[in-house]
Amino acid sequence: MSTRHVLLGLLVAEPRHGYELKRRHDERFPQARPLAYAQVYTTLQRLVRDGLVEVEGTDSDGGPERTLYRATEEGTRELLGWAGELTPPAPHVANEIFAKVVVAILLAGRGADPAAQLREQREAHMARMRELTAVKTAPGADLTAVLSADYALVHLDADLRWMTTTAARLTTLTAEVTSA
Repeated sequence: MSTRHVLLGLLVAEPRHGYELKRRHDERFPQARPLAYAQVYTTLQRLVRDGLVEVEGTDSDGGPERTLYRATEEGTRELLGWAGELTPPAPHVANEIFAKVVVAILLAGRGADPAAQLREQREAHMARMRELTAVKTAPGADLTAVLSADYALVHLDADLRWMTTTAARLTTLTAEVTSA
């Protein structure tokens, strides 16, 4: 996900402070990794540098001084272009679970168990799926939370199906990996 574009998108509706942008990001994208404040402010500095955002002013409201940012016309054009682009399917899939299974096969003589690795990973995925199901079925869950949880659940389900297939083919995979 493009943090640059997401923050710019959050600024299109109205000017905001960095603190508010971080809070809005974390609310609007609940299954994404929460942004660090440093990442928000570094991204804002770059957006200002690139002319996509400008400082509208500062205020303190009795507390520390806060800078108010707003999207520029150029920023809005950039955002429209980005939002209209298709996201290409990943050309390379880096699957850490698969890498760990292969390494477990290579370490089988030293105590690693690839079948156990798959079982434990499956249990972790199932636990996360239960958490996400609770999020999406919670009373009063907003559509953003529901859709974000649905997206994550579909991906976790795909991982589970892959783990089932891999577990069924583990003997053949072990033979291939260890014969090379």
